[in-house]
Amino acid sequence: MRRTLDESLRDIAGRPKRAALFMLDLDRFKMVNDTLGHPVGDSLLRQVAERLQRVVQQDGQVGRLGGDEFNVVLPGFSERNRLATLASAIIQEVSQPYLIDGSHVSIGASIGIAIAPDDGATADALVRNADLALYAAKADGKGVHRFYEPEMHASAKDRRLLEMDLRKVMTESGLHLAYQPVVDAQSETIVCFEALVRWNHPTRGPISPADFIPVAEEIGLIPQIGEWVLRTACLEAANWPDPVRVAVNISPIQFANPSLPGTVMSALAAAQLPPGRLELEITEGVFLNDDAAIDAMFARLKAIGVRFALDDFGTGYSSLGYLKKAPFNKIKIDQSFVRGAAVPGNRNAAIIRAIVALAESLEMETTAEGAETPDELALIRSLGCSHIQGYIFGRPMLSDEARARVAGSGKLAMPGLLVTRDPRVAMLRSATIRSARGVEPGRVRNLSRSGAMVECAIPFRPGETVAIDFGDGHPIDGVVRWADEGRIGVAFDDPIEAEQLTPQRMVRSAAG
Repeated sequence: MRRTLDESLRDIAGRPKRAALFMLDLDRFKMVNDTLGHPVGDSLLRQVAERLQRVVQQDGQVGRLGGDEFNVVLPGFSERNRLATLASAIIQEVSQPYLIDGSHVSIGASIGIAIAPDDGATADALVRNADLALYAAKADGKGVHRFYEPEMHASAKDRRLLEMDLRKVMTESGLHLAYQPVVDAQSETIVCFEALVRWNHPTRGPISPADFIPVAEEIGLIPQIGEWVLRTACLEAANWPDPVRVAVNISPIQFANPSLPGTVMSALAAAQLPPGRLELEITEGVFLNDDAAIDAMFARLKAIGVRFALDDFGTGYSSLGYLKKAPFNKIKIDQSFVRGAAVPGNRNAAIIRAIVALAESLEMETTAEGAETPDELALIRSLGCSHIQGYIFGRPMLSDEARARVAGSGKLAMPGLLVTRDPRVAMLRSATIRSARGVEPGRVRNLSRSGAMVECAIPFRPGETVAIDFGDGHPIDGVVRWADEGRIGVAFDDPIEAEQLTPQRMVRSAAG
């Protein structure tokens, strides 16, 4: 492959030639090796190689670098549109299910692309830059391709620093848990807290799990972090009244580990916590490999006496088949269905109603995630959801506050307090967020006379000043009061006029 790449970059006279290099990494391959064994992994690699050659054909040379990494050398290729089409075809082909020794296996692929001579005139430079593009593809959610850009060098350096810090954080107790309440839809009493891992970096500040969990997966820290979360959550739950449960997320990697039942029993014993007060939240990702090992794991954990919740239902590999055979006690309706469900004409309400009917027929509970407004709360109740989890009842809180919340009746006062706030209008409006960090697009979800809740990619910190611009030439100045996972709460410096709360008015203003 190296010789092929060298020959593709220079002609006989040593003059540079156009060529492209794909660096390809298989997504979820490690999980296949860990769950089904290396012989199955080897068979999978052979099938992947065959599919790659079938897609690339005579346009280039396919090779395996080692592990689950492949590369493709494409002599004479430089057209970005043509390369993008080929990359998409490879990802689609590699992502189709495989049947190996009776097991159905699903993986994905991410691709980084570098083009010579612009992205590197030598083999070493082209390989390095294609690798940086691959890192960018994986950071953007995997299953995509990315072309090399010069600014990727800085991003890669930052990511390497993050990896080193994450390796140290487990030995220095740098992680902590936050607990978000789950309430009974009718009585509004707390029945459970979901334990959520948080990382407050000493110099970077709070780092979102969406940023550090994928890094932890890549460097193999998920089992270690997962066990720490399980043990810590059980110890904390022992301080709560008997009826209150704790919910802990279990990753597909953890679920596939044969030692999981032993770890669960050890955590329960150390905390002296009854098994029925532990709820394991499982995502649909555990069903990517449909085999007897999954059924056996459910049976072993069920024998311990713990509960099961199916998390993020409807967003991934939804199948009614595994609802029939897996012993779930609860279905968690993903927040993407809850948001906007109260808006007239939105189909999400119909989806929620169907999920509730399905759960009731299977004698399962339902938890609607992401409830934020009184309208959403009223709708969720009317659709029959048994439990609610969302900011309207409380954000993730530290252990001391969680204990205080359940020390009395366990009934949350949050909905009652809403009447003392300025009236809020639920909306989904594009806006521009201006600050000392620069200009960033955002979306306003809630708006009142005194503030707004805004979705924004910049990790703002409380106390920073911002200006929200709806495009009408009159930005609204304010201060960030809270920030959490891509959302900020902004308090306006001066109350806005009541008529500005009308969504139609804002649409007209933005239109000019």
